[in-house]
Amino acid sequence: MENNKYIVRQAIKDVDSHVLGYEIMYSDGNEAYSGDGGNEVTAAEAIYDFLMQNSEKALKDSCTFMTFTSSLLARRTPHLFKSKNLVIQIDDSVIIHPFAMHLVRQYAQEGYQIAVNDFQFMPRYLALMEYLSYIKINMKSMTASAADNIMRVAQSMNKRVIATGISDKETFDWASSMGVYGMQGSFVADKLANKVHQSGYLRSNFFRLVVAVTKEEPDLQEIEQIVSTDVTLTYSLLKIANSAYFARRTKTTSIQQAIMTMGLNQLKRWVYLLSAGDQGGNDLENSEEFIRISFMRASFASALQGYLKEPVLTRSEAYLLGMFSTLGYLIDAPLEDILSDIPMVDEMRSALLEHTGVGGKLLDLIIDYERADWKRITEEAEELGIPSNQLTTIYFNCMEEVNTIWKQMVNPEALKNMEKSAAEASLAEEISVSAAEAAETQKQ
Repeated sequence: MENNKYIVRQAIKDVDSHVLGYEIMYSDGNEAYSGDGGNEVTAAEAIYDFLMQNSEKALKDSCTFMTFTSSLLARRTPHLFKSKNLVIQIDDSVIIHPFAMHLVRQYAQEGYQIAVNDFQFMPRYLALMEYLSYIKINMKSMTASAADNIMRVAQSMNKRVIATGISDKETFDWASSMGVYGMQGSFVADKLANKVHQSGYLRSNFFRLVVAVTKEEPDLQEIEQIVSTDVTLTYSLLKIANSAYFARRTKTTSIQQAIMTMGLNQLKRWVYLLSAGDQGGNDLENSEEFIRISFMRASFASALQGYLKEPVLTRSEAYLLGMFSTLGYLIDAPLEDILSDIPMVDEMRSALLEHTGVGGKLLDLIIDYERADWKRITEEAEELGIPSNQLTTIYFNCMEEVNTIWKQMVNPEALKNMEKSAAEASLAEEISVSAAEAAETQKQ
């Protein structure tokens, strides 16, 4: 399923070419966007896909600059990152928003560094100086006198100035002579693009998830059940729970562990990023059948696990084995790359990649059962210690359960109701944010 979406990193360097940090941008394959201009979808997708990339390189010994809109700030999206790893980048759409600026002050007090794009020598920008760590000035649109004024104020207040738009040696020399802290642009460093590998999740199931996480008292078991029916949501959750931002000493290897690792607040932020971005729209018509197959395989593998004479996989591992067996069809990337950041026991990894070991035989049995290859089914069941005379009963029990849940998920009326409930839940969240905004404005 071909897509042309990329996460773009551009280095910020000092005069001696030492890397000081990276700005994270988003690209449709033709042009890179920093998320500025208040584009909610672009900013949300850049943040979500950066988390999914699990790119620790951009976090080591340097700062990661990301642009946040007013809404993303209000949804506490920066809290997905540790304060030491992130520079919250804002632009004029945030600066003119009183409540957003209240949030910026809060983030600064929490230890996050704040950078402002395209700083201008204007009162509303100067009023921010107390909370800023970095000032970015665009050398393409900057006059010499304006640049000198900004540098003088910045140096008097001990702020770091980053010159952007450095596209040639002349501009580089000008910025160097001004004594800027860092520089960014095509002359300083090329943009490095990493292709984004994603697959569309099931809309109706995602609406259920939105409703579940926004309840006054969310039920973690309900959230686990919803995620576990959709391989793309499961994959996304495990990737993010094991990313550089949540990783614990013990790796997260199950949906339940991932939910506990992240906690409800971070789960809400993850769901919001999914809803604000465009991850649900990728070839969904083709994805739906594979999502259903993965759900059935997961259920069947989990049920068969209890019959194995060599139970080298736990029940939850067997479930994920069946579920992840379709990822190679859902995501446009080699399966080895897809699974590289998902921790799992060697037995499970070798089963998925090479179809070896007990796990590989179990997966072969499940696939051969789908193909009705009875000769191989009998041989494989006997080798695994599974009574072949019970296979049909086990399979149909799983199929009945899966079909019952699936019909509820894809039923047009149920989809309509879920979409309405999700919209109401999102509206309630918006009202909550608006109430906080109104209260803050009243104070001022």
